Amino acid sequence: MLPYIHIHDMAFHMKTTLNIDATVMAELKREAARQGRTMSELVETALRLLLRSQKKRKTLPALPTFDGGEPLVDIADRNALYDAMEGR
Repeated sequence: MLPYIHIHDMAFHMKTTLNIDATVMAELKREAARQGRTMSELVETALRLLLRSQKKRKTLPALPTFDGGEPLVDIADRNALYDAMEGR
């Protein structure tokens, strides 16, 4: 696998060893042949897509808010709270 980094219009490649399940490797080889691309290109593209989607997930949607009305018990009043929890 030869990933590259563009710095000032220069490409740097780094050779990396990965342990990949044999069935996944067979699928990768077939898909690379089908697309006319190298296995390295496919793996790099897949990793870029994965990492890009991870970055997008960091933005969490706002949590919903609800109007529950007036409280039925003053939670600072321990006895009232216990009474409400025990159904008294």
